Amino acid sequence: MAASRYRRFLKLCEEWPVDESKRGRDLGVYLRQRVAQAFREGENTQIAEPEACDQMYESLARLHSNYYKHKYPRPRDTSFSGLSLEEYKLILSTDTLDEFQEMDKSVWKRLQEKLVPKRPEEKHKAWAQVLSRPRT
Repeated sequence: MAASRYRRFLKLCEEWPVDESKRGRDLGVYLRQRVAQAFREGENTQIAEPEACDQMYESLARLHSNYYKHKYPRPRDTSFSGLSLEEYKLILSTDTLDEFQEMDKSVWKRLQEKLVPKRPEEKHKAWAQVLSRPRT
């Protein structure tokens, strides 16, 4: 029975899309990692709670098939902000969120990051350059 559960999860992982714009935060990638952890021994994995495993699979399958989207259709494809789905995808991409975090940093923090080197041996060189500049 564990073999059939394993194959069902594998099929679900194959069908689940991966969003490349959400590096490190994508549900499809996370799902694949969790299935690999849960079924370390593949089809030979012993499942302690088969009912919970089946329930988890059914929940994920409903999400993947857009069960709730079809059961509760929306009259319009808008949100409170008025943004479209494409605009939300752009805003929630990892690159855009990184840009927002960079904008949030204070001027002092950005200056400190530029002056303080990553490696300790570069620290002395950076401070020597700062101290050797002529004062005006």
